[in-house]
Amino acid sequence: MELIDKMFSGDQIALARLITILENQSQSVPEIMKAIYPHIGNAYLLGITGPPGGGKSTLVDELTSIIRRKGLTVGIVAVDPTSPFSGGALLGDRVRMQKHYLDDGVFIRSMATRGSFGGLTNAAKCVIRLLDAFGKDIIIVETVGVGQTELDIIKAVDTVLVVLVPEAGDTIQTMKAGLMEIADIFVVNKADREGAKQMAGELRTMLNDSQKQTYWQVPVMETQANNGIGIDELYAEIEHHRDVLLQTGNLSVRRRRQRESELAEIVERRIKDKIVERIRKEGKFSVLVKKIADGEIDPYSASNEIFSDKEVLRDCFL
Repeated sequence: MELIDKMFSGDQIALARLITILENQSQSVPEIMKAIYPHIGNAYLLGITGPPGGGKSTLVDELTSIIRRKGLTVGIVAVDPTSPFSGGALLGDRVRMQKHYLDDGVFIRSMATRGSFGGLTNAAKCVIRLLDAFGKDIIIVETVGVGQTELDIIKAVDTVLVVLVPEAGDTIQTMKAGLMEIADIFVVNKADREGAKQMAGELRTMLNDSQKQTYWQVPVMETQANNGIGIDELYAEIEHHRDVLLQTGNLSVRRRRQRESELAEIVERRIKDKIVERIRKEGKFSVLVKKIADGEIDPYSASNEIFSDKEVLRDCFL
């Protein structure tokens, strides 16, 4: 594919067009992924998640400045809620990272969740791979921090930052277990606000009581991203985590899990697509939907009816 060749030669327009193809989940996706896969694995993947309103975008902006000062290139994938009207990302690239927008060493793409309840879509994960193959040194994945995201992001990145603010409404005691379990580094942002010190202290106490990993003790960093305070220390901790992962062999363990998750998701999606396509084609799907709507059958019994049809299963797997 000509676009792939142009992308490998450093053409950012070709990169942007390939991302659009991946977002639209066209039939070219397998061809693109097959071409780029031998070239992935060099970028370091940093995930940033947490409840809305935590200043994650400002934090990404400040971290990007530090990374660029070190002479490294950055890819940013910002996963936004989906517009109910356009299906596109509500925030988009234009209101993010404005001071990096004209920097050729930074590539920014906002992507819509498109029904993934805040989680990373398959398209977003493909875009991460594409930016890796393009040669970005560090790829930052920022997510909306709700629903499935906290489970998804750990399957896609090497280091996870969970960003909290004192006025987020969640006390440490009521915080979702998922966020506690996936964080490699906690960031209490807007640390100049009332309650920030208390939140950081509660986090440290809880982590001291519950940490299980022997090779890494999760730190709690305090930042004021809007004026750059604490960002250098945070980036040093990110580098420290990367060094520990490399020294202990856990980076390769994490990346193997990423590949396992990727393969499982592809297989699940293909099975689902084949089954739905088959039953839609013969009209069985619409018949069952009508029965459910009319109260004649429940969705679970309807699915049992589909899977009891051996011809459907045979056609899907042969």
